[in-house]
Amino acid sequence: MKKLQLLLALVFTISASAQYTILSAVDIKDGMEDQYLQLEEFFGPVHDLAIERGIQDLQAVFKVVQTNDDGESVADFFIITGLSSKEQLDAYNSSWESGAWLDLAIEAHKGRMSKRAVTRYLNSVGSESNERRNYHLVGVDQTIWSGGDLKPGDKMSILGTIAKSDDFESYESEVYKPLIEKEILKGNHRWWALSRIYERTENAYGDITHMFFNIGVEGADNTEGWQKMQSSFKGQKLLEGLGAASEHQNGGQLELVSIHN
Repeated sequence: MKKLQLLLALVFTISASAQYTILSAVDIKDGMEDQYLQLEEFFGPVHDLAIERGIQDLQAVFKVVQTNDDGESVADFFIITGLSSKEQLDAYNSSWESGAWLDLAIEAHKGRMSKRAVTRYLNSVGSESNERRNYHLVGVDQTIWSGGDLKPGDKMSILGTIAKSDDFESYESEVYKPLIEKEILKGNHRWWALSRIYERTENAYGDITHMFFNIGVEGADNTEGWQKMQSSFKGQKLLEGLGAASEHQNGGQLELVSIHN
């Protein structure tokens, strides 16, 4: 079974400008979930200030609520950082390496926490988790967005895949995307996106190449487009080509805990 950490290597382009993503898959130690959530709460004002300064565009934390992965070290949470360009991504990474985030955190919590307390929080990052795996992703394509802003409690489904042909991305953009976009216009779906993994840390899993990301509408039936397409010879052949272009892996569902953008 493929690990969910890979399956969630999605590019979170809820903001149309966010084309690059750093995704951290976090495997929480037993009994440490509350401590982890407190750490994310501490980082909230820091990310708000970072977004204001143009260091990043988006920060979201999702909890894994359902998965068909039965492997070891399955992630419990995912941290998604959205950036608008490769230059911004490189600058973001450099700011962590240079220690600039300590100064940013001190400023964000000025008047509420001492410098010593802020430093202690930053130094504790990682103590609540068994492991963090980082993936860098770039957006390939996405539909229009519908349904308003994301809010805590919203769900999204994910599916990892391995590209099996050079025209895989073209099949998804030219065959599947128009189908799902029609359903969005009918109010049966909210958003679809495809991302490509281009870099990952050594401890990250390395089999899948792309990630699908969907936000649906509860109770909606969006199969009409598929059924109509399957009723014609041309449509059947297009769907056959779409299916052969990649090998789907495991998937799961996440629930939004917090978002800053």
